[in-house]
Amino acid sequence: MTPLNNTLAGAMLAASVFAFAPAVQAAPPVASPSVAALPDFADIVERTGPGVVNIRTTERLRQGAQGQGGGIDDPQMQEFFRFFGIPVPRQQQPDTPRGNGKQGDQGQQQEVPRGVGSGFIISADGFILTNAHVVEGAGEVYVTLTDKREFKAKIVGSDAYTDVAVLKINGNNLPRLNMGDSDKIRVGEWVLAIGSPFGLENTVTAGIISAKARDTGDYLPLIQTDVAVNPGNSGGPLINLKGEVVGINSQIYSRSGGFMGISFAVPIDEALRVADQIKASGRVTRGRIGVQIGEVTKEVAESLGLPRAQGALVQRVAAGSPAEKAGLKAGDIILKFNGTPIERPSDLSRMVGDTKLGTKATFNVWRKGSARDVNVTVVDLDADKAEAKKVKPDIVPNSLGLVVSDLSEAQKKELKVDNGVLVEAVSGAAAAVGIRPGDVIQRLSEVDITDAKQFGQLVAKLDTKKRAAVLVRRGDTSQFVPLRPNGGGN
Repeated sequence: MTPLNNTLAGAMLAASVFAFAPAVQAAPPVASPSVAALPDFADIVERTGPGVVNIRTTERLRQGAQGQGGGIDDPQMQEFFRFFGIPVPRQQQPDTPRGNGKQGDQGQQQEVPRGVGSGFIISADGFILTNAHVVEGAGEVYVTLTDKREFKAKIVGSDAYTDVAVLKINGNNLPRLNMGDSDKIRVGEWVLAIGSPFGLENTVTAGIISAKARDTGDYLPLIQTDVAVNPGNSGGPLINLKGEVVGINSQIYSRSGGFMGISFAVPIDEALRVADQIKASGRVTRGRIGVQIGEVTKEVAESLGLPRAQGALVQRVAAGSPAEKAGLKAGDIILKFNGTPIERPSDLSRMVGDTKLGTKATFNVWRKGSARDVNVTVVDLDADKAEAKKVKPDIVPNSLGLVVSDLSEAQKKELKVDNGVLVEAVSGAAAAVGIRPGDVIQRLSEVDITDAKQFGQLVAKLDTKKRAAVLVRRGDTSQFVPLRPNGGGN
């Protein structure tokens, strides 16, 4: 057969095969994962919206006080400051004399706006959850429901560490929200926020959970989302697709002052634990041992012979604290708490905080090239401070609105001051200029302050028509603050 014949034969064979073989069908497409439709939040909002409330707070100032000292009157702007952790400028007292000190000369009190925020009802009889920073320093708190009913609310209690506060309004059969389980949330899960950003009531935004247990350096790990949250949203609920609350919207990360795609919420499980304590006793008890801790860097770990950067570096031990009594020292690195490894400082804070008061806990500590165990009793240091204030005989009220106490030698050493008195409470003129408990008063006019008794005597001699320069120390910074007596006090 010639090559040409071979070619023809091959062509004929191919044609016969094509003619008589069954038709070859195209392979079916490979099955792909089903793509879920975007969620419709309308039904969820309709069910949950009535349980979300608008919160506005006010404070009382004497007429003429507002606007005198460059304070911030706009409640939205005040919430903006608090939202990013910036101290809110307070209103200055007026320059007019107070008269002879009689009640009728003190001027009428005027209620002025202080801040705005959000919250949500957790029980039909009127308990409400919100952020602690929403109601901080409030004179009065007003709650408005979606049906425009307004209630005056009582602050049952708040906890600055978790930024959770509990309010109570008088009502029955109120629309409440269902609580979810923040431990079961998943990254990528859809969530929505309802609140009052910039005072715009019942605004709904949606997004996904970006991360769980995000360590922001606060007391507890937060839920990170990309839900649009702005000042005024604080205290509102983060809601899953079941219509359950999984978090309390609390703060955002921003370099511009506006929303940048990262917001944080307090996990509802932790918030409810805090709320239960507040409802039971009005406060939250949390374990402490009396140390200030910091991060262990890679360079520090290498220089100390640690295999990797982990643990909590003890930066300072409070005088008289359980940590000092147990022998913990500055420079120690706490590696384990009751056998549980400490990866970062916040781990230790949470573990100690969640420990039953009075428990003797075992701290595994790295010191001078070797590890050792130190047993420390966990206590409620806040309760100790409160009790100490009750028994101090040297607390002297005065007409500047300051309640002060003597500084012990240990406190002077801890605060790095040679003289002064400790501010225990503030009101009136002192509160208006931003002095707060924990500040140290070191000098009044040109006189160094030695103790509370001397300070009270000096204040009593002040001219009520003139301002006095008060040297106030906060942290490592001292500043003169002009104050004028209000004509009251001793």
